[in-house]
Amino acid sequence: MAKTVVISDLHLGAATGNDLMRAPAFRERVAPELAGAERIVLLGDVVELRDRPIANVLDIAAPFFAMVSEAAPGAELVVVPGNHDHHLYSTWSESRRLRGEPKPMGLEQRAKPRSGPLGVLARQVPDCELYLSYPGLWLADGVYATHGHYLDLHLTVPTFERLGVGVVERVIGGLPEDSREPDDYERVLAPLYAFLFSLAQSGGTAVSGPGPSARVWAALAGGQSAAKKVRGLLLGSVALPGAVAVANRLGIGRFNPDLSIQEISRATIAAMIETVERLDIDAETVIFGHTHRRGPLPGEPVWKAKTGTKLVNTGSWVYSPGLLGSTSANSPYWPGTIGVLEDGEFELRYLLDELPHARIRHGLEDADRGGDDAG
Repeated sequence: MAKTVVISDLHLGAATGNDLMRAPAFRERVAPELAGAERIVLLGDVVELRDRPIANVLDIAAPFFAMVSEAAPGAELVVVPGNHDHHLYSTWSESRRLRGEPKPMGLEQRAKPRSGPLGVLARQVPDCELYLSYPGLWLADGVYATHGHYLDLHLTVPTFERLGVGVVERVIGGLPEDSREPDDYERVLAPLYAFLFSLAQSGGTAVSGPGPSARVWAALAGGQSAAKKVRGLLLGSVALPGAVAVANRLGIGRFNPDLSIQEISRATIAAMIETVERLDIDAETVIFGHTHRRGPLPGEPVWKAKTGTKLVNTGSWVYSPGLLGSTSANSPYWPGTIGVLEDGEFELRYLLDELPHARIRHGLEDADRGGDDAG
């Protein structure tokens, strides 16, 4: 069976500078894994379009795409937009509407873009065939992949994005309480994504430092005071005792004030399970990203919906030391995971687990200096 490689959450061009794939040291670790792949799936948040103008980000992303083209010539390269690069989908969707094709969106919409930002990316991979697929795609019979950002509508952790989504949902009102279609999710999420994208287009560098989501996760690095910092960033001037209860009473969510890493992990998995059930995804396995929480890791229970569907998360390529332990052994957010589907089996491969923090930092610092050492 053809080999498919799945990589999610590169966030190329992030203002934090912790997007590992901009560094040669980490691209060199991925390139051998792409050899022989007939299909490579970039499962959302490939480029960070909330921190910088899009032209800058596409320039930053160019070396990664060049590596893909060289490592897997002839491969099909499928880009599945997420929330941070939703603009890749929305520009194509707008042109589709202008052509008079307002059909309801299913679980897999595919297109070969020739213009706009996806056209730029296609020119960066001259030896591959680049396609858009949204909100996901079927990798094989019974195996479906999607970024996973629809889970934010069911999340009980009061992240910045979840609060924004709750406000939009409250304004437009009335999403179905049982089964939903992708268009139902888009109706709530797309306005928020468009707003955050537009903010990033107003300057030549990152607008006001890291984007909102990045600032939230950075706050989690604050040790014992993390919860207080997160509440301040998430709730702004409403960060008072009982603020979560107020948000719940206002009808913009059903939030849990527990902001521990354990609760965030539990809540995001539960929200993805609800998303799978609401969308009636009839699959044995659903692969997603978005949360940066790879897994299930060896020894962990299987993540399973009531329907029996198993969930697998491909993690991220973002180095967030505040979320990590001293080693990868006790760090479900450790970066550097890919998924490989081959001979009917899907497995996670952990390409950076043996690296200590110092070597990861060295690889990023070397990229900042313009060096080529593998660290």
